[in-house]
Amino acid sequence: MSQAVAWSDAATAAQLFAVDPVGTGVLLRSRAGPVRDRWLSMLRAALPPTDAHKHLPLHIAEGRLLGGLDLSATLVSGRPVAERGLLAEADGGVLMLAMAERMQSSTTVHVTAAMDAHETLIERDGLSLRMPARFGVVALDEGLEDEFAPAGLRDRLAFHLDLDRFSFRDTEEFEINAADIEVARSRLPLIRATDEQIEAIVTAAAAMGIVSLRAPLLTIRVARAAAAWSGHTEIDQEDIGIAARLVLAPRALYFPQAEQPDQPEPPPEEPPPPEDNSEDNKDQDEQQIPDIDRALDEVILAAAKAAIPPDVLASLRASAGRSRARSSGKAGELQKSNKRGRPTGTLRGELRAGAKLSVIETLRSAAPWQPLRRREAAASAATTIAAGGEAAPQPRILIRKDDFRIARFKQRTETITIFVVDASGSAALHRLAEAKGAVELLLADCYVRRDQVAMIAFRGSIAEILLPPTRSLARAKRSLAGLPGGGGTPLACGLDAAFALADSIKRKGQTPTVILMTDGRANIARDGSPGRPKAEEDAIASARQLRSAGVNAVLVDMSPRPGPQGEKIAKEMGARYLPLPYADATVLSQAVLASTQAA
Repeated sequence: MSQAVAWSDAATAAQLFAVDPVGTGVLLRSRAGPVRDRWLSMLRAALPPTDAHKHLPLHIAEGRLLGGLDLSATLVSGRPVAERGLLAEADGGVLMLAMAERMQSSTTVHVTAAMDAHETLIERDGLSLRMPARFGVVALDEGLEDEFAPAGLRDRLAFHLDLDRFSFRDTEEFEINAADIEVARSRLPLIRATDEQIEAIVTAAAAMGIVSLRAPLLTIRVARAAAAWSGHTEIDQEDIGIAARLVLAPRALYFPQAEQPDQPEPPPEEPPPPEDNSEDNKDQDEQQIPDIDRALDEVILAAAKAAIPPDVLASLRASAGRSRARSSGKAGELQKSNKRGRPTGTLRGELRAGAKLSVIETLRSAAPWQPLRRREAAASAATTIAAGGEAAPQPRILIRKDDFRIARFKQRTETITIFVVDASGSAALHRLAEAKGAVELLLADCYVRRDQVAMIAFRGSIAEILLPPTRSLARAKRSLAGLPGGGGTPLACGLDAAFALADSIKRKGQTPTVILMTDGRANIARDGSPGRPKAEEDAIASARQLRSAGVNAVLVDMSPRPGPQGEKIAKEMGARYLPLPYADATVLSQAVLASTQAA
């Protein structure tokens, strides 16, 4: 498919979304730039000016998203006053999701629930309200190759557009009249799909490997919008072809192979002529129905296949079923904190241990109870005056201990990758060379991943920290250059040193990852005495210690002939086992990155 045709389809998607924004939706995978700006300008021109346009920021608070108690109005009026959230404010319009690939899971749940129910439910701050929320969604996905918008959100959006494939020279501005959109919207409720068309769309989706039930439903909605935009009174094959190109093609995982012609068979014997011509005609009519359905299936498949660029299906098949890996731009695991990090809401609590008071949420919690508390305060003041005392002046807002709301935060900790290298034996020089190369390649990626690298070497009867946690590539090279090899294999000492270093890293609030490179053939015990049985017993005990500490680990078996020893140690560590006897530094670093990101 040429770039001009692909851009025309992108413009058609903008038109059809404007016709039925609530029933379709757009996932726009594109970096910020002139191409995306041109497509968004076409969309704004197609949408009627009466439609509401709301932008949902990345780190929106739950109260602003769903709504709740209007604090200022409640304090002024003395009674609870509800405030509409962003989802309710977008009712009847379009909601633009910024950086959808990094949207928080809680925000995704609220948005998708509103898309399904077409309303928002507020049950907080003493309120219980339902507000209509019928809106179309345009999700802007600016992620890298391994970053995607949440699967639940992608599944609910009909159009999946990738604008990064276009240069600005490939694009042109299509004139879209908002008045024509209004006419198409008025025609849309009268258009329905027939049972044969629905069956053909479902059959074609299954033939493409699409398992989601929403994809055929979205295809039908888009076909109805295409018919309304074209001025049709019912859906025809051209409308279904457009819907297949725009909805099914981006989701397709494979296409059925063309059937090979069979060997010609001898013609069957002619049956005796029927006596009743009317029944014969009836049988012929019944046999023609599957042929019509099969022809419509082939039209849908052909339209979808023509919309897919070359080599895309191969990459989709390769990535099908693969879980989303953590982006290389993220480091460490999320940890809760009460002092710093990204705000994640509030919790009822006390002002102690350095906790931060959320003033707004505290006032919001106290506001609904002000009338009752003022009456109680007035009655208490009257009792004091009657007893001959003097009532104390009452504050404007009465706040009690139960109203205190403590701010909660979460932060992503820094990751430190600990290489534990077996420097023993005759093949030590080869193993150390590959380990040094892998460490240098991983250090080069530290500026993006924001993590550090450390290295422990064990040989003879001891284990030593060769490279403390660092991001300095020059320091790593200097420390690795003079490492000697040879001697016994004190595997237990190496694992104990890794555990001690990982424990100190965790105590600092960081996330350790242990990469053990060995053949697993321990022959030196913890006390330095030789002997394989005792050494293997100590190594297993040290490995279990790492597993009990919950340290993420990978064991790379660097033996020329991997045996059961390395796999057994990996199992006791709770680590991923990678037998890479002939891996170079590049392959090793890629395997380590894939293992740590998938963990």
